[in-house]
Amino acid sequence: MSRVVSYFLKGLVFVVPLALTVYVSVGVVRWLDGLIPIDIPGLGILAILAGTLMIGYLATYFITKPFFEYFEKILKRLPLVNMIYSSFNDLMTAFVGDKRKFDKAVVVNMDAHGILQRIGFITNEDLKAINLPGKVAVYFPISYSIAGDLYIVDRANITPLDIPAMEIMTFLVSGGMTDSFGKYKKKFRDTTKK
Repeated sequence: MSRVVSYFLKGLVFVVPLALTVYVSVGVVRWLDGLIPIDIPGLGILAILAGTLMIGYLATYFITKPFFEYFEKILKRLPLVNMIYSSFNDLMTAFVGDKRKFDKAVVVNMDAHGILQRIGFITNEDLKAINLPGKVAVYFPISYSIAGDLYIVDRANITPLDIPAMEIMTFLVSGGMTDSFGKYKKKFRDTTKK
């Protein structure tokens, strides 16, 4: 009986993540496909992808920067729209584009002895504007969530990690259970021992 239970649990470990991945992926594709009401399945999502690609192309080669700045100024004058647009714009530019923010992974000493450490991403290296010279803003993602915490820490308490940001993000979001940066383990250990 214990062997049957063991097989069942091992099966769950394989089936549940796969089923949830398929379920969420299909749900997202159906939702995106339904944004443009076309009776042919898949054509709505293709239209969205093509439209986004076209806008990206036009923005790169034809639409000038002042146009985008003018458009953003209009959006920022509308109280509720400003909050929503700024939040989504900051989130998108943090992960993609020229102004990427999650590209400087660091280890932060959370106590005076360096016993407790957290991994995060520097999102702002100059806080003089808010009267905090010598401090940096470090974002700490929360495992199994898109949420996180922002801490203001002294620059002396951070150690940069020479590991690709996406590898670190995968490690953090999985709660440290993934082996996504296995080839960087020695480098990570050497960095955190300093």
